[in-house]
Amino acid sequence: MHYSLAVVLPVVLALLAGSAQGTSCNSTSLCPSAFPCCSEFGFCGKDAFCLGGCDPLASKSLDACKPSPVCEDATHTFANNNRILSNATFFDGNASEYDWVVNSGTIINTNSSGGELAMILTEANGGTRLSSTRYLHYGTVTARLKTGRWGGVITAFITMSDIRDEIDWEFPGAATTEAQTNYFWQGYIPTESNNGHTEKGLADTFSNYHDYTIDWQPKTLTFSIDGKVVRTINQADTVDKSGVSRYPNTPSRIQLSIWPAGLPGAPPGTVEWAGGMINWKDPDYLSTGHFYALVKSVTIKCGDKANRSGNVTAYKYGANATAETPAISFTNQTTLLNGAGPSLDSGLQFRGAMAAVAALMMAAYIL
Repeated sequence: MHYSLAVVLPVVLALLAGSAQGTSCNSTSLCPSAFPCCSEFGFCGKDAFCLGGCDPLASKSLDACKPSPVCEDATHTFANNNRILSNATFFDGNASEYDWVVNSGTIINTNSSGGELAMILTEANGGTRLSSTRYLHYGTVTARLKTGRWGGVITAFITMSDIRDEIDWEFPGAATTEAQTNYFWQGYIPTESNNGHTEKGLADTFSNYHDYTIDWQPKTLTFSIDGKVVRTINQADTVDKSGVSRYPNTPSRIQLSIWPAGLPGAPPGTVEWAGGMINWKDPDYLSTGHFYALVKSVTIKCGDKANRSGNVTAYKYGANATAETPAISFTNQTTLLNGAGPSLDSGLQFRGAMAAVAALMMAAYIL
């Protein structure tokens, strides 16, 4: 999935008004020394801007962003929300304290069936997105979830790197017998191999839990449902005419979300893909005051543990002169802001404004 800044830029600028930070950034316009880190939304800052989503290719230097917490094998269940930080603004980089952060929106624990995580969408909140605090650099991740069932509402389970390598499971609108897969390389849709696939004939994805798996390895990317492989992509098939492999290959956060695609002003193709405009008078919405998707568990098996040695804490980016993708290496450098607790200076306060932008961005996704 991708988002269009043009849709929400006026609101973004309003939120940034009066801030010394907020200079826009991209790979050809890097951040200045005073505010060296480029956020996932394309604005320069410091402190919390240098954590998850910080784009090293648009920051002052490749090492301006904090190192990304290294993958750990785990099965996350949701008997309670103790391991979820409900406001990502206050995350200080300590992945041992929290497994997930809420970037935008609202979560609820249903306290049923041993605990379920409900991601909430309301007309006001713009949807909900959670991100893992640790990164995956190859490996297998399975989300056991129930999707939404309403036209215009998207449920998603993806991996997203800081330079926009992306692997998607998406569930659009009311199509509760379908699941869609996609992948991107540095934000671009590869044209070297067929992209976009719809798996049909599933048992109702709203009423039934299914296990959706991303098996991401250096040479193959495999999607499975309930243990059955439904799609395989070979890295060799993604090499373009210039010899560059347009295949996801950088450390990625795991993200879970529910977001509104069927909104006024959204691109017509997006609205059609999502199953039409959202009906805020749907009986389900009127009875509870929200739409939702449920997550039972997320299981992670790291694919790079055999390559580690010593006290590895994180991944870091480095220069690679032979390809369009920077080199990735292990490090024992701290992932914490200032090597200690959270910083509550203007950088963190500015990040609070960007949390509001995150909700708006979810409504501006385009295919």
